[in-house]
Amino acid sequence: MLDAGNLSVFLLATIMLNITPGPDMLYVATRSISQGRMAGIVSSLGIAAGCLVHTILAAFGLSALLTYSSMAFEVVKYAGAAYLIYLGVKMLIDKTPQNELSALPRSSLQKLFQQGAVTNMLNPKVGIFFLAFLPQFASPSSDTFTLQVIFLGLLFNTSGTIVNILVAVIFGFAGNFIQSNKRFWTFQRYLCASVFIGLGIRLGLTKR
Repeated sequence: MLDAGNLSVFLLATIMLNITPGPDMLYVATRSISQGRMAGIVSSLGIAAGCLVHTILAAFGLSALLTYSSMAFEVVKYAGAAYLIYLGVKMLIDKTPQNELSALPRSSLQKLFQQGAVTNMLNPKVGIFFLAFLPQFASPSSDTFTLQVIFLGLLFNTSGTIVNILVAVIFGFAGNFIQSNKRFWTFQRYLCASVFIGLGIRLGLTKR
């Protein structure tokens, strides 16, 4: 059973992370600018399908580790904490502009969905993130650990999909204005970095 306090923190962290622009959001925004709102929405749904795969893999992979060794799970926990902190620090020191949205060639809606799903599924960084993020909010000693991780993954994916669809609609209307707003992109970089570092520290301090 999920702890109410953990679930509240998870929902807050999920909302913060999903409203902070990242690679998936930039891809959806680019598709919306290049081909229109519907292209961005379909790309969002493709990304969601890819995230479902990562959720299942994370849930059953972590369950296998729990069955095999509690020490192995501790290794995953600290590795996950280090990875989240690394992502945050990297964002703080990386001055590369993130607001350069390159034009993409037009594709059919079916192909856009497939591209979103396959690109997300084959991105090892997404898989690592799910392994690092989801387990810190579940109870590793519970018999329902696998179901907890799947449920958390579905919540995260649902929130992210809603945000990406809104991004598709917004960039379909005002993409050029947002793209040129440097303050917006600077704010999102510091916000996302702070969230990642905070989650990494929390994960590292969490007791089994």
